[in-house]
Amino acid sequence: MQAWAQTQTQNLADAASGQPQTLDQAVTLEPAFALGKIEDWVIGFQKLLPNIVVGLVVIAIFWMVGWLFDRAFNRWARRHSRDNLGEVLGAFVKWLIILFGTLIGLTIVIPSLNPADLLAGLGIGSVAIGFAFKDILQNWLAGLLLLIRQPFQVGDQIVVNGYEGTVDWIETRATIITTYDRRRVIIPNADVYSNAVTVNTAHAVRRSQYDIGIGYGDVMEQARAVILKALGETPGVEAEPKPEVLVMDLAASWVTLRARWWTSSKRTDVVHAQAAALERIKTALDAAGIDMPFDTKVLLFHDQSEEIDGIRGRQREGWPKPTSGPAPRPARLVGVEDDQTGRD
Repeated sequence: MQAWAQTQTQNLADAASGQPQTLDQAVTLEPAFALGKIEDWVIGFQKLLPNIVVGLVVIAIFWMVGWLFDRAFNRWARRHSRDNLGEVLGAFVKWLIILFGTLIGLTIVIPSLNPADLLAGLGIGSVAIGFAFKDILQNWLAGLLLLIRQPFQVGDQIVVNGYEGTVDWIETRATIITTYDRRRVIIPNADVYSNAVTVNTAHAVRRSQYDIGIGYGDVMEQARAVILKALGETPGVEAEPKPEVLVMDLAASWVTLRARWWTSSKRTDVVHAQAAALERIKTALDAAGIDMPFDTKVLLFHDQSEEIDGIRGRQREGWPKPTSGPAPRPARLVGVEDDQTGRD
């Protein structure tokens, strides 16, 4: 110990006189320097310990406030049937409060830290973060707008980007729907917000229609009455608005009647009601003797062209010859017979 003290005294004297230290002398100083640094850190930690405790307490308080705010917002959202909005927006505000509390805690622990400078640094960094996570932020913002404006709700049946199904949930990144054949489809919120969406269950009832062909020889009023009666007896078809049958087309082989009726807007009700309606309409038309003709084509062979072909109002268009009066002569014989008559 005495030798170490003498060595240290000599080193101090050499340092005061400006004489350079040897390598052995420098190595001898390193343990003392390290111990001094550790001692400085311990003393500094002891000085900062009250600030650290207060900072942690402040962060814990803000954490608790954010958690309480999240629960309160979710409770309010459930009372107003906006559970999805409460979960997304409540979590966002909670983390915003926690971030603010963390900044305050850091300024307490490190008094020299300027919150304005820290926020300015975060602002510059947020630009880079925004470019890196552009799609994520875009989907999050679109999801928040969907939840606030609420063009459709959880449980609605929608059609978007060719996918049709029931909305299960709207989360921060995507809208989740289940198709009618029980497959899950995850659609980014940005696509949902920027594309056309058909909400099939936006109203309580929904109209369906089907075209029915009857023969030209059948009475349209009779067919209309038969179809309306069949629709009125079909389970699932609403009495109001009333079903209706409209003449929509005079086709080549039939008269087209369009039956229209209203059902519950749920997909399963629409499908089952239409199946039952078509079955009853077919049975009722058969029982009434009303023809539902097949597609018929008529081919006209003009090997039998007559002298009146091309004269509108007289040519027969391939139908049987008239029952009274002379039959029209074939066109190929008109000139020949006239010449022979003239010679005779």
